[in-house]
Amino acid sequence: MRHDPKLAILADLLRRVDGLAAQRGHVPVPRLHDEVDQIRHIARAFRVDSVGDLAATLQSVLSLDGLDSVVLSYLDRMRDAIADELPPLDNILPPAAAPATVHRLHA
Repeated sequence: MRHDPKLAILADLLRRVDGLAAQRGHVPVPRLHDEVDQIRHIARAFRVDSVGDLAATLQSVLSLDGLDSVVLSYLDRMRDAIADELPPLDNILPPAAAPATVHRLHA
């Protein structure tokens, strides 16, 4: 199986988004702003434009007020955008082995 660097980037972005969402409002706004900026930078560098655009919009929202419910909805939309970029699982995972057959033994 060939290593796809975009999968590693998408996994990193997903880890970052999920990490912020898991902290649900316990992240100070300046740190949240920095984390979202890193997500935006990585997404733009690797041409994951939908995620980069959402991160840029979230940065604008954070500059205005930083409401937790708004932040979580943007993080959900980023997660969905990352999932849309992932290839189908059948392109990532090796094919499943055929199920084993059971033969009855006769004495």
